[in-house]
Amino acid sequence: MKVLIVLTSHDELGATGRRTGFWLEELAAPYYRFKDAGAEVVLASPKGGRPPLDPKSNEPGFRTDETHRFEADPEAMAALAHTARLDSVSADDFDTVFYPGGHGPLWDLAEDPASVRLIETTLRAGKPLALVCHAPGVLRHATEPDGTPLVRGRKVTGFTNEEEAAVGLTDVVPFLVEDELRRLGADYSKTEPWQPYALTDGLLVTGQSPASSGPAAEALLALLTDADGALAQHPDDKGVREAG
Repeated sequence: MKVLIVLTSHDELGATGRRTGFWLEELAAPYYRFKDAGAEVVLASPKGGRPPLDPKSNEPGFRTDETHRFEADPEAMAALAHTARLDSVSADDFDTVFYPGGHGPLWDLAEDPASVRLIETTLRAGKPLALVCHAPGVLRHATEPDGTPLVRGRKVTGFTNEEEAAVGLTDVVPFLVEDELRRLGADYSKTEPWQPYALTDGLLVTGQSPASSGPAAEALLALLTDADGALAQHPDDKGVREAG
C-alpha cells in the first residue's frame, strides 16, 4: 500500500504579517495511522522541499503524542525536508491520497491545477481520497467528467464558519470552507467545534477539524482494506459513513 500525503507550500496568512502553513497534528496523526498499517508514505507539496509549518500548530496546547513522535522520528523529518514537487507525482503510483489542512491550502492547493488533476484522477481511477479541516476547500475546482462540481450532492464536512470565527480569520482567508462547499451544492454537515467528525461518501473522506485527522485516516484505511486485510478497490461504493 502506497499513500501520498499532499501538503501546502503557502506560508503567508493573508495581509496579517503572520505565518501559516500545514497543521502539524493533521500530518502526524494520519502519517502514523498509515505507517503503523504497513504503508509506504510519500510527501508532496506544490514547491517541493520543506513545506512551511503553521507555527501555531506547534504551540504546547496543540501538540499531541503523535506530533512529538513525528518530530523525534528521523525518517519522518527527512521525508518532510524533501517533499516531492506535486506536479511531478502521478495518481497512478499511489493507492490513495490524503490532504492535511492548515490555512495554507486555501491559497495554493485550492487553485493548483496539479492538485485538481490529482484529485480528479484519483477518484476516477476508483481510488479513495481524504481531506481534513481546511483541505476540503481544495475540492472547489474539482469536477466530475461532465463538468459538475465534484462535491455536488456528496455528504462532506470541513472547517466550520464557527471555527474560523473563533480563530479570528473570517475576514482574512480567501474563502470560508463551509460556505464554499455549500455554494458548490455539497450536502455539508458538522458537529460541535473542534470535535472529531469524519464522513465517508463513496470514495471521498472529509474531516472537520484537526481532531478529525486520525479518524479520517482510519476511514481511508477502511476503504483500502477488505475483511481479510487485503488491498481493495471500491469504485462503486456509494455508501455514507460517519465517524466522530
